[in-house]
Parts: sequence; structure tokens; C-alpha cells
Amino acid sequence: MTVPERLSALRKCMEEKNIDVYVVPTADFHQSEYVGEHFKARKFITGFSGSAGTAVITKTEARLWTDGRYFIQAAAQLEGTTVELMKMGEPGVPEMNAYIEEVLKEGETLGFDGRVVSVGEGEGYAAIARKKNAKVNYQVDLIDEIWEDRPVLSEEPAFDLDVKYAGETVASKLARIREEMKQAGTNVHVVSTIDDICWTLNIRGNDIDFFPLVLSYGIITMDSFELYIDERKLDDELKAKLAKDGVNLHPYNDIYEDVKKFGSDVVAMIDPGKLNYALFNNIPENVKTIEKRNPAILMKAIKNPVEIENIRKAQIKDSVAHVRFMKWLKENVGKMKITEMSASDKLDEFRAEMGNFIRPSFEPISSFGEHGAIVHYTSSPETDVELKEGQLFLTDTGAGFYEGSTDVTRTYALGEVPQIMKDHFTLVAISNLQLGSAKFLEGSTGMILDILARKPFWDRDLNFNHGTGHGVGYLLNIHEGPAGFRWKYRKGETEVLQEGMVITDEPGIYIEGSHGIRLENELLTCKGTLNEYGQFMYFEAITLIPMDLDAINPDIMTQEDKKLLNDYHAKVYEVIAPYLNEEEQEWLKKYTRAV
Repeated sequence: MTVPERLSALRKCMEEKNIDVYVVPTADFHQSEYVGEHFKARKFITGFSGSAGTAVITKTEARLWTDGRYFIQAAAQLEGTTVELMKMGEPGVPEMNAYIEEVLKEGETLGFDGRVVSVGEGEGYAAIARKKNAKVNYQVDLIDEIWEDRPVLSEEPAFDLDVKYAGETVASKLARIREEMKQAGTNVHVVSTIDDICWTLNIRGNDIDFFPLVLSYGIITMDSFELYIDERKLDDELKAKLAKDGVNLHPYNDIYEDVKKFGSDVVAMIDPGKLNYALFNNIPENVKTIEKRNPAILMKAIKNPVEIENIRKAQIKDSVAHVRFMKWLKENVGKMKITEMSASDKLDEFRAEMGNFIRPSFEPISSFGEHGAIVHYTSSPETDVELKEGQLFLTDTGAGFYEGSTDVTRTYALGEVPQIMKDHFTLVAISNLQLGSAKFLEGSTGMILDILARKPFWDRDLNFNHGTGHGVGYLLNIHEGPAGFRWKYRKGETEVLQEGMVITDEPGIYIEGSHGIRLENELLTCKGTLNEYGQFMYFEAITLIPMDLDAINPDIMTQEDKKLLNDYHAKVYEVIAPYLNEEEQEWLKKYTRAV
């Protein structure tokens, strides 16, 4: 079916169920940022394939809300679908809930699948319905009724992440979480976020493309962990290991009935931003609930010493692979056919040679020329173009090694490129280096520091329409809260920067129809000087890959900018050169020379 045909089928279904407005988010039952094929309902009903966006369908309209990363992509994919693009945050564009409130009439019904909507979102919809004297039906998955060949839930096996990689035992993690529960006055913690569950139990899996996670739910009590999972994913060895840590196994969907059995002695900790609305509504009304952020969110963001040591190893591996890729690319473009997709595959070949490579850590962004202006572009057989000289090539990719996940962006000049591209590239490099060199007092947040990355852009009346950086999970979600860099408030990314946090630094510039540039390093948050003014903090760049000097214009750099670039490149050569052969070392020396 085409998208208009699917919308027609959905509206017929809405009529049969007496639903007047239907909301389709981008989510699974676990509030994951990226979802498996079974859960791509919003993509199915709109045709838009980006990782973020929510569709609202009425009897006469279909609208899609998404953020600035996807404006260009969404506009192209929605063409001819009858779905109207709503550019979030743009002037004159209503917020989604305001639109729902406008179109939902007195006595009508607002529908959504409560399993793919968080408690907070669901309560927001319920509040709108109350205002309009309307009803809410959260127990309908209408997309499932019209999606004939819907992919089945993943049945991929889970695996144990040894403590030599995790750095902390399951028993220790559960003890810390239970202490937080005790302090909050709770004795049960209902968890549905799979990255939190996988981190706590030191397990990983293969249920979501690129993210080594396992579909599961958890109920943590003061003496057990009730794990709801497809048992076929666990071998006998892993089952025995989990049992030693007080983990009891239950069928995946049984949690919806089991929470109904909570007695009046239960005081449940729930995170309204991370628990799904249907599960929350199954908790009996006489059970006291206390809203608190999942304790594991901050715990897993602050990497332990073993994780940090492993992450450094992963970054060196990825940096060596990138240097070899950069050399190969520059020496072969124009001499052999290289496309966006084959270039991405070649980079992963170099990564695999480094050992302990599991898979890419997210869907690769491999974009040549004007495709680079599409922030989250994904190359496909239909769009896969050949790389040619005279343009820029942007590669934003990551590797999942047992030693940790990486997230790296580099933009390369292929041959001689126009001066405006060099100037834009240099601006992005200045921005990246200014933020990466920040010194700040303990207690600062990424919202405070983001000005360092934005100032070079804002001084020129320019900007980039995405956050400057995000936390990175250890073989978990590549985008991990609760800290990040962005100038505009965003719930879940405002945590104080703490020692051990790993956060990306990725400014960019995007010129539609021409080119896009992004440079991304991962930064490790470290403690510096402690004196009468307080505890000073700084960042260490742990991504060690040259910023392409073929695209640098030193004439628009200050002496400070040049020093930052030269110092960074000196460190790149010092750390990475020992892993290279003589020819590669000479090549790296050229691309890390002082400007």
C-alpha cells in the first residue's frame, strides 16, 4: 500500500473504533530512542524513516512533528503522501499537544497505543481530553490492524558482558539502586527501559539494529530482580549467572498482569519519562507511587575506571581505523569507484581489523556533497552516489567494540574544494576545539558551556539546528542522558557535568543543496585543579583523528585557534603513530603538521 492508502485504511479503522484523533509516536514499549523493525509504526503510516517524530492523524488531516535534524529528509520523504510536515521549534508551527487540543472536539475520543507512550506523554494527552470533555482510548494498536506483513519481535540471543568490560558486578549495581530506592522511601522499582536493564544486569543482545540491547522489563525489589524476557534468548550459562544475582525469569508480556497484583504494602518508584503509560495504568490505584528518575540513568552515565580504560582502547582502535580510512580515501578517490555506501563499508573493514569489533554502534551517516546538508542522512541503493573530487564527504559513524562504543564524525575534502567550503570547515573546527578546551567549575551544565561552541557561529549570524553533544553509552544507546551540550532547554539533558562522563562535541554547518560539515570528538570529563575557588573541571578529547588540513583556512583562525588545532594534532600523532606502519606514519605526520 502507498502512504495515502495506509492512511485511508487507518481512518476506516478509527471510524470502526470510534476514535477521532490518533497519535503514532516513534517508540517501542521501552521508550527507546531507536526501535526495531516491528515498532516502526510511524514510518509505516507516514513514509518518514527518521529516528524521531510523531504523527497525528485525524479524519481529514495527517501531520508529522520532527526536529531540525530531519527537516530536509522529512520534506523529501513526505512529498506526495498527504502528510504535512510540522517543523518543531520553527516560528508559526504549533506544538503538537496544542494542535491535538485544537482538533479534538467535545465528546470525541483521542486514541494511542499506551505501550509506546510514556507516562508523562500519556498524562498530557489525558489532560487535553479532560479539557475538551473527551475520552482517551490507550488500549488500541490500530497500526497493527492494517500492517499486514508487520515484522515479528526479535528472537536474537542475549550475551553476557564480562566484568572485565563492565567494571562492576551485578550485585554491586543492584545494591546501589536499592540504596536509592530506600532513600526515596520505595521498596519496588518498575523499569521498562532496556538500556537501564542491560546495564544493571551486565547483559547485551541484538534486538534493535546497531544497539546491542535485549527487549525486557524489570521489577526490582529489595531482594530480587524479576526479569520479563523471552527465555529463548538466554542460554543455560547466562540463566545460571543471573539466578546467582537473584534474577527470576518471567515471560516477556506477563509484567502487565503482574503489576496488577501489587499489594497495598508496595511503594513503587516510577520514572514518568521512562515508563510506558499502559504499564503505569495497570498498577492498582491503592498502590503508592513515587516519581523519581531511574537511578541507573546517572549511574551508567558516569563511567567507572575499568570502563574508562576500555573506552580509551576502543577510541584508539577507532582512531587508527579512521586514519587508515582517511589515507585510503584521499589516495583512491577519482582513481576507483567509491560510493557513499562502499566508503562506509570500507571504514568498517578497517575497524574489524582492529579486533573485538561487534558491529556499527548506530546507522551510518555517509554523505557526499549536498547530501551532507541532511543532518541524519542515510544512504540507500536509491541515493548511493559516487564520491568525486571537488566536494566534501561527511562520515558520521560509530563502532561497537567489546571495549566500548564510539561515535565519530569527520568531513573530508576530496581534492581541491571551493573556498567557502574551507571557510565553513575551519569555522566548525574552531567551534569544536573551543568547546573541547573548556575549563569550568564543578556544578556547570552543558547548557552553560554550549555558548563556547555557538559563539563562532553566532558571531557570524550562523547556527546549526541540533544539539552540540550527547552522552555515549557503553555498548548501550549511543545517545545517552542525562547530560549534553545544547543552548536550549531539553528535559533529560541538563545534568551537572561530572567526572567520568563521556560526551560528544559535534558542531556543524549545513548549506542545503551544496554541502554539510560536522566534526565530532568524544570528550571525557575530568577533574582539574582544586583551590580556594572550587573544583575546576576540563575535557580530554579521546577521539584522536586528524581534522582534514586540506580543508583548513588558517587565515581566519586566531593564534589561539591555531594552537588548539596544533596541540590536538600533536597528541593525535603521539598516540596513534605507534600503531601504524612507516608509510602510514609519514602520511599521518603530513596531516598533523602545525599550521
